[in-house]
Amino acid sequence: MATRLPAVLFVAVAVILVALPVLGFDPREFARRHGGTTRLSIATGNTGGVYYPYGGGLARIISQSLPRVDATAEVTAASVDNLKLIQQGKADIAFTFGDTLDDAVRGRGAFAKSPVRARTLATLYPSYTQIATLEGKHIDRVADLRGKVVSTGSPGSGTEVMAVRLLKAAGLDVNTDIRRQGLSVNASVDALKDGKIEAFFWTGGVPTASLLDLTSTMGLRPKLLPNDDLLPALQAAYGPALYFRLVVPGGTYPGLTSDVGVVAVANLLVVDERMSEDLAYALTRVLFDKQRDLAAIHPEGARLTLETAIDGSPAPYHPGAIRYYRERGVWKP
Repeated sequence: MATRLPAVLFVAVAVILVALPVLGFDPREFARRHGGTTRLSIATGNTGGVYYPYGGGLARIISQSLPRVDATAEVTAASVDNLKLIQQGKADIAFTFGDTLDDAVRGRGAFAKSPVRARTLATLYPSYTQIATLEGKHIDRVADLRGKVVSTGSPGSGTEVMAVRLLKAAGLDVNTDIRRQGLSVNASVDALKDGKIEAFFWTGGVPTASLLDLTSTMGLRPKLLPNDDLLPALQAAYGPALYFRLVVPGGTYPGLTSDVGVVAVANLLVVDERMSEDLAYALTRVLFDKQRDLAAIHPEGARLTLETAIDGSPAPYHPGAIRYYRERGVWKP
């Protein structure tokens, strides 16, 4: 004899089934609409930075959370390259700095020949401009880099964009006033250890794994240069919204006990504007539904909030992301 379920259970099930369309996302319906497996490429950054572990964790979470969606994180040179990959249709999702995204959608700088049709899902966390050198090099501020061997970051990276702009703000020409190297953050750390360079730029979250390695190396006395004094010049040149001041707190890295004021820029997660609204909605929802998992992968994942996600993007938000934020009651028309 079949067991009769309590009437209250039937009511609860009915409420859930009715509520799913209202909430805006049913994984089974999403899978039905999109048929076969959807493969997504996430453009991240160097293995020594934050983008790669964050993007790798995001790829795994997307693949586990969305039926028939398979996401993969790709190692890249970061922001500039990432947006070019979006432009070329070789990446579906990309991490980028706000200033690089601003250039991309406006068709400036590296994107002068063709603007990028990128749309934002969320502002994720801020990046700190960390300029590393060693005690005894007589380098205490950015202007002291004149005549020094300096890595300005990987070609095609947001770090390189920031380095060039900061050097200019300090009155230096990147091509004539320093001996320039274009190294990844991992290679920059090794080169500084080996005495092949005297300083390097890195714009990223804190703590950065490669800088932890540098500051933990026995026999070295690394330090970070303050650069927040150059913020007014950057804001005058590029507007007040892209750059802001943050502090790398003392103790963030071993041996660095003092706070260091730096120029900061937002990190954003963007997609091609041609991505379907359903998929963009689902991706945005996954970011927040699985935020604790992202925070466990890297501390910067804990910085994501509904309020900050919708603030500070120089590109329009994707309609799918807007739908999610409206459902959560935070979207500002």
